Amino acid sequence: MTQGTVLILGAQSDIAKSIANKFAANGHNLLLASRRSSNFGDEISDLKLQFNVDVNFYEFDVLKLDTHKAFIQNLKEIPSIVICAIGLMGDQNECEKKDDLRTKVLRTNFEGPVNIISEFSNIFENRGSGTIVGISSVAGERGRSSNYIYGSAKAGFTTFLSGLRNRLAKKNVHVLTVIPGTVYTKMTSGLKLPKFFTSSSNDVAKDIYFAIKKKKNVIYTMKVWRFIMLMIKCIPERIFKNTSF
Repeated sequence: MTQGTVLILGAQSDIAKSIANKFAANGHNLLLASRRSSNFGDEISDLKLQFNVDVNFYEFDVLKLDTHKAFIQNLKEIPSIVICAIGLMGDQNECEKKDDLRTKVLRTNFEGPVNIISEFSNIFENRGSGTIVGISSVAGERGRSSNYIYGSAKAGFTTFLSGLRNRLAKKNVHVLTVIPGTVYTKMTSGLKLPKFFTSSSNDVAKDIYFAIKKKKNVIYTMKVWRFIMLMIKCIPERIFKNTSF
């Protein structure tokens, strides 16, 4: 039996691909949206053949805000679930020096996702049903010198999702905030990641799937990151500013 249709924004990311597999395996039809469509045909065919679900791909550029309404209008159907897996970390040192990269990181992680999710929020509110999932980051929990441009955008995104959840709570629209810790992906390749606190994209996908089923509001993945970030946020600023982690 086919479940509700899932739209995945940023479908080319490692996490998004794992999410697609998890939901397809559980009978959900998929709408996949990404800026790059090259080589996606084989993956769509694999999903269809392996899981016997309907899969459609759409070109989508989160930075082109004026195309968002048309993108929604051109979808095969309005989905039951929208998952925003869009993100761009960028190099912190480069972001400090180059205004174009700095702006791209801020817009990709905050302005663009806020705009497209807001469009779906209005549709879901009027319909009286739906689930919105936003993937944020522990980087948004407290500013650190190593990634505060990216982190500030994610902090704004987390706050946006919190306010949206508060707005839509009485409208039967579920808003889930996902706050991953470190994850092994192409975006983090080359970084030194703590082995015991780093999850896989499959772990994130599994956590999201069950969090939707259980109507969770905010999840950390791995769960230990909730406690790690609680401790980090409790460090007084006069001490924290001299740390290097």
